[in-house]
Amino acid sequence: MAAQGPVRTKSAPKPARQILQSFPASAPRGSWPAEEFAADRRREGVPADVVMDLASDSYLVFVEAAS
Repeated sequence: MAAQGPVRTKSAPKPARQILQSFPASAPRGSWPAEEFAADRRREGVPADVVMDLASDSYLVFVEAAS
């Protein structure tokens, strides 16, 4: 049987994210307000995480939204 070309599979859809809070990237040196906010949410049982949004020059605290 001859090869029929590359196998294409559907990639898993990325989970939607819900932004909880946005923090400017210009916080004072040694201050991590986005990380502190996310840590407070995690202590409450909310699986929050932080990413840098380069387009807006800010840190976003988010959770994966349920599908």
